[in-house]
Amino acid sequence: MTPGEHTPDPHGARTPAEFLARLQALKDRSGLTYRELAARAEARGDLLPRSTVANMLSRTTLPREELLTSFVRACGVAPAELESWRKVRSELAGRGTYAPTEDPGTEEAGTEEADVVPGPPAPPTSWPEAAEPPATPPPGTRSRIRRAVVATVAVAGLVLAGVSVVAAFRDGRSGHAGHAGQAGQPPRTPAAPAAGDVRIRVAGTDFCLGERRGTRSGQIHQLPCAEAGVPLYSLAAVTGGRWRIVSDHPDYGPGCSGIPSGGRIPGAAYEDSECGDPSRVETFALQPYGTPVRGHRIVPVGSATPGTCVTVTGDRTAAGARLAQAPCAPDAAGQLFVFERRPATGG
Repeated sequence: MTPGEHTPDPHGARTPAEFLARLQALKDRSGLTYRELAARAEARGDLLPRSTVANMLSRTTLPREELLTSFVRACGVAPAELESWRKVRSELAGRGTYAPTEDPGTEEAGTEEADVVPGPPAPPTSWPEAAEPPATPPPGTRSRIRRAVVATVAVAGLVLAGVSVVAAFRDGRSGHAGHAGQAGQPPRTPAAPAAGDVRIRVAGTDFCLGERRGTRSGQIHQLPCAEAGVPLYSLAAVTGGRWRIVSDHPDYGPGCSGIPSGGRIPGAAYEDSECGDPSRVETFALQPYGTPVRGHRIVPVGSATPGTCVTVTGDRTAAGARLAQAPCAPDAAGQLFVFERRPATGG
């Protein structure tokens, strides 16, 4: 429990919906993610699958007693208070309002609605159609037309080759978007965020966002881009020009990046967890910054602490620096990110 805060009281819950609301408040007060609750339950010898907790809190029917016990214990409730939760649940069940949730031993995919992530847009057409020659050219002109077509194709090939060389030279000189290039070249302007698979780079650095392998907290850090492949990220557009940052973890499956406890806690961690937790902020505005644009701020939408941005905290030059909610700075230091197309292979 957060110091100075009281454990939610189950007494007074007159319906299963009110009882579940108090369980949700209990989770909010704990400040724990689904992953952390599952890990704490496992350490006690209890079984508490993450998706089962998500399903339980999204319903309005009473949970099984064994599921309630595992959940309340994982939230850090004292034994005497645990008995109060059991007693209130038993009383509500005796009134005929009990409807069992799923077996806590069965891992499910969760109840969150998956955002439809549209595929990458088709590449823009840059090849104008060549005019067709007359169906029946006049006598004596066919050879001239053939020579003209061959010459045109040759010139086009030379132009394309020149463009490729210039582009390769420019990319080699200027580095990735948002990063100053060599020999005084200006940084490339980052592309606007687009739905689909992305790698999230800290603007102007060689760091990308990811989790440390072997940890369960879901905490997001800045890591060398070559090491930041867990989880994989993608952008999903939601209404009003806002975005959800979707994660795909090899051990924990799909999830969403977000801020816990509705953003009420100053300095709250920016973390990955299951999507659809009503206590988390999981929707963001991606606001461009600078002229020309240097990167985009990740601004939590609906945070209980307004005027905040996702921020690299601590030593921003160090690998492993954690990300958290912090006041948006006028200079956007540590708060600018570039949403690159994710490479097909690692790196």
